[in-house]
Order: sequence, then C-alpha cells, then structure tokens
Amino acid sequence: MTGPDAGLGFVGLGNLGRHLAASLLGRGFTLTVHDLDPGAAEPLVTAGAAWADSPREVGSAAETVFTCLPSPGAVAGVVAGEHGLLAGMRRGGTWIDTSTTDPHEVQRLAGLAAEAGVRCLEAPVTGGVHLAAAGRLTVLVGGDEDVFEANRGALEAIGERIFHVGPLGSASVLKVITNMLAFAHVAALGEALMLARRAGIDLAQAYEVIRASSGNSFVHETESQVILNGSYDIGFTLDLACKDLGLASELGRTYGVPLELEGLVERTFARARERYGGSAWSPTVVKLLEDALGTDLRAPGFPATISAP
Repeated sequence: MTGPDAGLGFVGLGNLGRHLAASLLGRGFTLTVHDLDPGAAEPLVTAGAAWADSPREVGSAAETVFTCLPSPGAVAGVVAGEHGLLAGMRRGGTWIDTSTTDPHEVQRLAGLAAEAGVRCLEAPVTGGVHLAAAGRLTVLVGGDEDVFEANRGALEAIGERIFHVGPLGSASVLKVITNMLAFAHVAALGEALMLARRAGIDLAQAYEVIRASSGNSFVHETESQVILNGSYDIGFTLDLACKDLGLASELGRTYGVPLELEGLVERTFARARERYGGSAWSPTVVKLLEDALGTDLRAPGFPATISAP
C-alpha cells in the first residue's frame, strides 16, 4: 500500500495540480515534480519536493506518478511521448491520472502502460481549486480494486471523499457529467441573478435566499460569489470549459443520448470564449448577458475570495 515513505511523482502543476501536489507533500510523501513551466514548481521545491527535467525523469524517480493535465492530447504526450513517463517508469509502477479527459483515451493509454508493466488508475477530482487548496476535493476513481486499495493513502491525501466507481473509463465519464452540469448551472445563474438585479433586488440578499432555497447548488454557493464580487476567478478557464463540454458532446454521440441543453450551453460558452478569450475564467460566460443588457451583477461589499460551503 502506498504510504508516506513511497516515492511519488507529479506532472502538471497548473491551477489545480499544484494544490494536489502540495497536499501530497504536506502529508509526508516524498515527491518529484515536473511542469512545462519550471516556475510553477518553485514553491513545491522550496517545501521539499525534487525537480525533474522531464516526465521521463519523474517516472524514473517515482514508484507512483500522478498527472494533472489540461487535455487528452497533453496526457498522451506526457505519458507516451518520447520523453514520457512510460519511457522512465519501472515495471510494477503505477500511473494515476487526475485530469478531466476522454474515457477511451484513458483506456488506450492504460493499455500502453500495461504493456510496459505499469498499472493505471484514473482519479479525476471535483470541487474546484478552492477545495483543492483545502484538501477537500471529491476524487472519482476508476480501475482495478487492488490498485485502488494499494494507492488509497495517496488518494486520501488529495481528497476528502473518495469514490471507486468502476473500471477504467467510468470515472472519466462521471467527471465529464459533473462538469457538464456545473456549466449549465453557472449559465442559468447568470440569468437568475440578472432577473433579480433588474427587479431591483439586492444581489447579496438574493444570493442568500437562493442558497436557502430549492434552487440552490454547489455551483451557486461558490461561483455566484466570484460573479457578484466581479473577479470571475474560479481558477478554471473558458478554454477548459469548452474542452469539457466537447467531451460531453462526444459522450452523447457515443451513447446515443440527445444532449439538447448541453448543446445550448456549449454554444454559449463558445461565444464567451470568442468574445473574452480562452484564458478568461469560466464564470465570465455571464458577461455575455451583462454586456448585452449594460447591467452588471455586482454586490457591493461581497467577499473578494471564495468562502467554501
């Protein structure tokens, strides 16, 4: 079983990955890290992590390696590229992918890993960057039961609630579903808050009423805060939102489910990305309505940072 004495690796230190890596380090795991941006690793290295110049070097140094990357293509490059993890990992090692990705690509890469004698888990996380920083994420795990149990300790270091949901691919499907729902919620929240604003209702009070109502959701409790304070900063970009909605569309086609509402949300997010840029935070989607009506959704004095539910 993976315990604090086991050597871990982590590749992908973006808005989310850096918090996951910090949680592992904070729980006493020996950690080797890599990112395309060496500067992203500096706080971790200062805290005791070792730096590696490539994913291959991470694989050579660690028994179990986590990845947290922005797209299926990025995962494939890091895992199976010329200087990828599988070029360095020893037989008997384990690769754990926390990315939001395509379930079929996870299965394909797991097949390549198996040929190299490397076991695989998918472990996408949900809850947002603010819960990642607090170590309170939910972790969805797909893969063999024995591999899951062997790595439970490391998984519990990055999340508060751990669900083993089935074979490889299952967790990726569920993660795409949860994100699809979240994006639909934030688009609907923009309309709901705008109705309240144009009706002359105080938005800070509207926030509290919705939170105490049947219309409440985790997305309202968190993302409405960054809409009302004007930062839109949820640590998640429109590029990533559009990628995930594209994955949802693909799942709909694969399984023959007509995702009509998802299609509307996907088109709305695509318009927001075209107008505000892919690096804008995903709740910026509500600015389409704000700009169209010349009415902002600010609540004076609303907290500048997210208070977790």
